[in-house]
Parts: sequence; structure tokens; C-alpha cells
Amino acid sequence: MFSPSPEVLLSFLHNSPHYYSPVFHPMEPMGLLSESFRKRRVGSPFCLGGAASLIFVGVFFLASIKSPKLSSFLQVPTVGGWPFPFSASPSSYTYLSPSPPSSPLSVKSPQFEIVNRTQEQKVSVVANVNETGPHLEAKGEEIVPEKNNTPLQDPAYSLRNESSLVREGSLLNGSREGNDSREGSIVSSSVGNNGSDSLASSPTSQDNSSAQAGGEEDKPTRRGPNLGKEGNMEGCDIFDGSWVRDDLKPRYSAGSCPYIDRDFNCHLNGRPDEEFVKWRWKPNACEIPRLNSTDFLEKLRGKRLVFVGDSLNRNMWESLVCILRDSLRNKKRVFEISGRSEFKKKGFYAFRFEDYNCSVDFVSSPFIVRESTFRGSNGSFETLRLDLMDTTTSMYHGADIIVFNTGHWWTHEKTSKGEDYYQEGNYVHPRLKVLEAYKRALNTWAKWVDNNININRSQVLFRGYSVTHFRGGQWNSGGQCHKESEPIFNQKYLGKYPSKMKVLENILHGMKTPVTYLNISRLTAYRKDAHPSIYRMVYNTEEERVAAERAQDCSHWCLPGVPDTWNELLYASILQSHRDS
Repeated sequence: MFSPSPEVLLSFLHNSPHYYSPVFHPMEPMGLLSESFRKRRVGSPFCLGGAASLIFVGVFFLASIKSPKLSSFLQVPTVGGWPFPFSASPSSYTYLSPSPPSSPLSVKSPQFEIVNRTQEQKVSVVANVNETGPHLEAKGEEIVPEKNNTPLQDPAYSLRNESSLVREGSLLNGSREGNDSREGSIVSSSVGNNGSDSLASSPTSQDNSSAQAGGEEDKPTRRGPNLGKEGNMEGCDIFDGSWVRDDLKPRYSAGSCPYIDRDFNCHLNGRPDEEFVKWRWKPNACEIPRLNSTDFLEKLRGKRLVFVGDSLNRNMWESLVCILRDSLRNKKRVFEISGRSEFKKKGFYAFRFEDYNCSVDFVSSPFIVRESTFRGSNGSFETLRLDLMDTTTSMYHGADIIVFNTGHWWTHEKTSKGEDYYQEGNYVHPRLKVLEAYKRALNTWAKWVDNNININRSQVLFRGYSVTHFRGGQWNSGGQCHKESEPIFNQKYLGKYPSKMKVLENILHGMKTPVTYLNISRLTAYRKDAHPSIYRMVYNTEEERVAAERAQDCSHWCLPGVPDTWNELLYASILQSHRDS
């Protein structure tokens, strides 16, 4: 193919009629130059070569940059291309894939933070960390655990032996294989258990006269509880279940909490056995989460949780204080605001958790309604005002979470007889049945809750009746339980569902304010082994010990012990209410 020499090209340019034309032509680059420059007859072959070289070097330089946008434009393939939008630094983006780049995140805690430097946005992350590193997924502007709603892991629990097994055995039957039947919910919209008054109405257990503890085994779950098929406790009656063996119990070691009343501190008072703390409540249809103290405190940050009621609620309050306190490194940051360490006297007590700016309080109000006096023709006498709330309402009116209870004081002689004791207005009933009085008192409470509780701020719960286990008499007539060392295994030995709780359920269903019912009656009915009995004090003489057998405590519970489970169910109920909202 013919190729003209540089001399021929120069001659062609010099003799071209357009070369000297002063008129700009849109297709003539030379028209952009000044007239003096255009008239120069100087040209060099090196000018063309240099321009071509510059163009070639520029294209090569652009092609060498690993940019997805430029690569697609120039059609230059990238080897090992950058998997994220173009950035000068890989550290300016968060890792969103299950397999992060070669420098994975260094995770030292179940809760950590990632900073997106590109958007200058701080994103809190709760990650589930296993052997392969953090597994995260992006959801809007928030990074959440992948398909897992597990709350913050409690360090105190995660440090326990990973290989430890929880030996589970249903108190009803060692295994539930081949039987998917469920008993009627005690907390259903209709009162009772499918028409039965018994605490043990499960069709599963009717043909089982005994059960063995230590049946099927269950490994402790680390990624979070199995809360049912839908990942929560919706539709599951967490109070319908059985006690199973759990060697990870108790939540806090015996003798470690200085805020347990002496009457509940069975270990300090010399109880020799510890098997009664090795049981866990297991619902039949789902799993409840183990109480995560760190997460619980986070949910209480800046808030008040108040227990209102009798000494059984004080039992539960002390349990929760000890559970939450046990998870903290600096336990001096937890204190009762007035410096008290004994809480038997009526009054108001508050434990402040300084690091979380929250408090867990107890208000003594055994009837919830008001104790009063009436001046009659024969003098003054004590009455119970069924139509007025107790004067302590101002102590818990604005609390964020309120746990009510009343029950045991309604079994005492004066309330049981109901003679010249119950008052409404200026009228004292000569005689009124205790169940009717209880109903009227709860109606007064329900009206107060409906008229005074802001449901946008406060959550209300009512803890049910805790079953007693006096044998051979009552608390003041020689009833005993000190020789009991294991739970009840056979449901036929359980008593009837408390009639007062049927009254409560009917009232709850008629309230405008949603109230969570902690129905602990059935689960406490099994636990004849966990009361203080004679271990309410240290006896200096044999005479004192013998005398203690005639006045045992088979109503309250040792701590650590059964009230710890009540608080686990309280925690589960709070978690569920957060999901529902």
C-alpha cells in the first residue's frame, strides 16, 4: 500500500488553497490559530508523532485505573475488580457481605460499632459472632444480625462452659415424643383451664402417674432462644410448662448478694442442700430467653421499674436486684438510695443502678387498696377500704414499668372471716365473703389504672398468686415443708387453680389499659421444695430449732430460687411487648 513521504505531505499543505485563508472553517483546526501563525510555512513530522504519542499514553493511563465506571466505558477488563462502589480507600465502607475482605473486623465484644467514613454516619451494630467472623446484613441505614433478633449477649452467661449440657427432664414425663397435644391456656380469654379448676389439666399427663427428672438433654443455646415457629412468643403460653433440670442455675451464686433479707437467705441460714436451685421453667410450646442482665438494664436505662404489693413481690424485687447487680463489674455503683439493707418494714425502697441511670423499686402495699380505721359507737377499729386505693399511689404513678400483686394477706384470719372489716364509703359490711371483697378491691385498682396510667409511657403487669405448701396445718398452726427436697412430679397432687385468679382474669378482660398477667400459680404449685421452711434464721440452741419447726415459712421462697424464674418470665414478657409495639 502506497504511503506518502513527509516531504510530499508538507508540499500538499503548503500548496493547499485553504492554508492561507483567513476565514474560519468548522472542519479546519488551523482556523483556530492566529493569522501570523497560520501563515508560517514551518512543519515538522515530529509534531504529528508527538501528538500521537501523547494520545496513546493518555489512553494507556486511563485504562490502567481500576474503576468500574471507566472500565466499562473503555471496555478494559479489571482483574480482581473492587467489589464496592469506587473509593480511594477500602476502609471508608462497611463490610456488608458474609465474607469480608482480607482484613476482617476485629470484634472484642458482642456489641460494637462501625463508622461509615464516606457518609460520616455512626451505625450501632449487634453482631452474632462465631468461628467464621461477624455475619451482618444491611437493612436500610441500620445493620442488624442476620435473621436473628437475639438481644445483647450477657457476658456473665457467655463466659460459662460452652460444652456444658443442660440435662432436661420433664416433671410430667421424661419425654414428650409422639405427643403434640397441649393443655388449655390458663391465661386464655375465658377463665380457667378449658372448664377445669385444676392447676394440672393437661391431657398429656392424665395417663402418667409419675415422671423422671433428667430426661432428654438440651444444649444451652448461644445464638438466642427458640421463641416458636415465628421467632417470637406470640400464641405461646409461657406459663404452661414444666420444670427441667438445669445445672447452669442459679443466676447468681448463693451468698453473693448482700441485699437478700435474712428470712429469704436460706444458704446463709444453714440450709444444707442446693438441688432446689437447679431447675428451670420450660414452656411446652416454645422457649423463653434466659434473662440477659445487660440487655435488661439497657431496656431500663433512664427508667423506673416498681414492684407494688406484699412481701411476695418483695421476694421478687430482691431477686431482680441481685440478678442485675451480678452482671456488673463495679457493684458499688448499685445501692439503695437511703442506705438501707433490710426491707421487711412497710415503706418505699429504691435501688439505683448508677451506670444506667435507672432504679428498681419496691412499694409495700399488701392489699393495694387502703387500710383504714372506722370510728363506731363502740370505738375505733381497723377496716379495709375496698373503694379507695392505698395512699402509696404517688410513689409509683409515673413509673415506666409497674408490677402489681396482692393475694396472701387476703388469707389471714381477719380478711378470711370478713366480719366488720370491709368498708365502702361510710358503710362497714357486717359480713362480706372474702372473694367478693377481693373482687371489689381489684375493681377499684382497675379503675385507678384506667384513669391514671398513660399507656404510651407505662407498662403494667400483675403477678399472679404464689402457691403455698403447708402440710399438717397453716402458717400459724404448725404447717411444715422443711423435709421437702424435690419438686412435685405428679400433676394429680397439684391443687386447684386459685379462685382469686379467676376473679383477676375477668377484671383484666374488662379493662381499657392492657395489663400483662404473669400467671405463676401453676409453676409455683410444683415447687414444694424451695421454701425457707425452718431456714429463716440461724439457731443458737436446739430449743430454737425445735420451736422453728412449729412456725415454718412455706409461703415465701429461698433466694436464689423460684422468684428468679418469675423475673425471667417478666423479662420475656417485656421483650414480647417491645416486639408487639
